Order: sequence, then structure tokens, then C-alpha cells
Amino acid sequence: MTTRGFCLCRKTSWEFDGAATWACYCHCDDCRRNCSAPVVAWLGVPLAKFRWTGAAPKTLQSSPGVYRHFCDACGAPMGFEADHYPGGMHLYAASLEDPTDFKPTFHVNWQSKLPWLEMNDDLDKFNDMLLNAPDDWQDRHSK
Repeated sequence: MTTRGFCLCRKTSWEFDGAATWACYCHCDDCRRNCSAPVVAWLGVPLAKFRWTGAAPKTLQSSPGVYRHFCDACGAPMGFEADHYPGGMHLYAASLEDPTDFKPTFHVNWQSKLPWLEMNDDLDKFNDMLLNAPDDWQDRHSK
């Protein structure tokens, strides 16, 4: 199975083989500001199964060890890598070729959720990043 995605102008595109490792919502200020959105939906994939298929994106090192990829033509955010998540690529669910299939299974940085954003789902809500999630989060939240 190959999953594909692309930016607004379709210049920058990507694909990965197999299933995503996880899918979630992030409420942190950095993600919100990067996308000008109240919450950001992500999916994680193994970097070894991921590849850029269109024009390579531009990359901004937004803080030490954190790399945000975006299309240099339309500016759409495309992906995220961080030294503290070795071997993984985080992709914006909205860039999926078919985002209707996206099924988030948890929230991260819940304590940063904007107070006016109503989200009344039954998904687990972590106040930290995935790094600090319970040991069994992978088993409970695999796609």
C-alpha cells in the first residue's frame, strides 16, 4: 500500500509505503502558528519508508534540532522532523491525497488547547509530546 500527499500547488509531493505508525492532533503553539490553525492533525511514518516525489521542499530549522518542511512555491507546510524523533517523518494530515481516510487516535499537548476550540471526542489526551506518553501508547494508538 502506498499513501500519497501534496501541497496546494502540487509542486511538492510525497509518498510512503505501508501503514502510518500513528495519527493524532497536536495543540502546541509551534504547530498552530506554523499552520495558522487552532489545531494540527498529524500522521507519523518511518523515514525509511518515506520519500519526496515532487520538488524537494524547503526546510526551516525552527528551533535547535527541529526541521519544518514546506513548499517553496505555495508555502504549504508539508512535514516535520526532529532530532528527538529519530527515524520518523511527521506529515500533515491535510496534505494527504485523500484526507477523508485520516483517523486520529489521540491528542498531544492538550494543556495548550485553545479555550474556544470545542473538541468533544473520546480520544486519549496527553499533556506532553509523544516522547512522554505512556509506554503502551504505540500499542493503543497504532493506525
